[in-house]
Amino acid sequence: MATQEYAASIQGVSIRVTRLDAAGNLMNEPGDSYTTSAFMRISFTPEYEEGDEITEKGANGVVCVTYKAPDTLKRITMELAICEPDPELSALLSGGLLLRKNLGTSTAPNTKSIGWAAPGVGDDPAGNGVAIEAWSHAVKDGKKTAILPYFHWIFPFVKMRQSGDRVIENGLLANTFEGYGLGNASFKSGLDGRWEFPVAAERPYAYARTDWAPTGLNGFYTWSDNSTDPVVFTSSTASDPSTITVDSYFATVSDTTGNLTFSASPSLQIGDKILVQNVSSVLNGEQTVTAVASNTVSFTSSSISADIATALSPSSVGRSARVQVVDSVTEAPAATAVPVTSIPSTTGDDSYNVPGNMNYNADNGIDNIIVSNESAE
Repeated sequence: MATQEYAASIQGVSIRVTRLDAAGNLMNEPGDSYTTSAFMRISFTPEYEEGDEITEKGANGVVCVTYKAPDTLKRITMELAICEPDPELSALLSGGLLLRKNLGTSTAPNTKSIGWAAPGVGDDPAGNGVAIEAWSHAVKDGKKTAILPYFHWIFPFVKMRQSGDRVIENGLLANTFEGYGLGNASFKSGLDGRWEFPVAAERPYAYARTDWAPTGLNGFYTWSDNSTDPVVFTSSTASDPSTITVDSYFATVSDTTGNLTFSASPSLQIGDKILVQNVSSVLNGEQTVTAVASNTVSFTSSSISADIATALSPSSVGRSARVQVVDSVTEAPAATAVPVTSIPSTTGDDSYNVPGNMNYNADNGIDNIIVSNESAE
C-alpha cells in the first residue's frame, strides 16, 4: 500500500488575491486578480463555537445527567502582512480609491499607480470580499521535494480591512490587513483550473500539494482556465488544420499588440484572419496576424491601450490548450471590454462604484481609479 510523501511547509512563495462578485464567483477581468511575492506572512486561526454543556444533579447533589455538545467550526480569522505600501493590493483587499498619475506625456502615456485613498466614513471596506490563495515550498530531508514541490493554500471567501497602528517613524510602516474567512462553493476549481478539489472550497480553508506556483509575477493578471474550453483559432486563410499540433500558449500584451507564444509553430502567416477565444477580454475577438516569429503570433488589438499593456503585461499565464483552425469564419468574434473607467478628478463627482462603497455593485462597471488632473506635458 502506497503512503504519502511527508513534507513540511517552508517559506511563502506568492499570493493571489481575486475579487468576488455578489454571488461569490471569481472575477477575471483586468484589475480583478493581483499576484505578488511581496508579502511577509499570512496567518489564520480557526474559530469555534463552544457546544452547550448540560449538567443536572439529583436531590442529593450527585450529578445524574451530564452532556457536552461538540464544539463547531464557525469561521477563521485571518491576517495578511505585506512588505511595503501597495496601493493596488490595498484597493483590492479593503476598498478605497486607487490613485494614478501619467508619468509620461499625453502622446506617450505611462500611467502608474502612485497612491491610495481609504474608504469613505461609513463604507464597508470589504465589498463583496475576495478569494486568497497562497503557495509555500514543500521541503523534505532539508531540500525541496522533486515531486509536487509546493503547497497550494486556498481561502475561498475572505473579507478584510486594514488593521494595526499606522506609524510613520524611523522604521517600517505596518501594512497589515485582518478579517475573517468562510467557505465558498463558487470558487470551484479556481481561476486557472488548477485547484483539483472543488468540493473542498465549501470549507473556510484547504491545502494540497501541487507542481506549480505563480513565481516571478507582480501585479494584475487575467488567467486562463486549464480545465475548460481550449484556445480556438478560426481562420479563413490558414493552411491545413491538421498541421496545428500546439498544446500550450503564453499570452502577453505590449503597447497595442497582443502576442501568443505556442509550444510549436501554429503554421499561421501574416494576413491570416483568426478568431481568438478563451484567452482574455483584451485579446479575444477576430484578429489579423501582423507578425509571425518562430512560435509567436502577433496582432494589433483595438481593445489594448498602451496604459493597459503597461499595467497588465503579461496579460495571461501559460496553460495547456489546443488550437483549432478551420476553413472559414463562422462564428461572431468574442466581445471585448474596457477593463476600467478612469474618472478625472476635475469632474467633482464624489460617487464611485468601488469595492467598499456602501452601494457597490460588482455587476456594474467599476470606477476604482482616479487619475491626476496635472498636465502630462
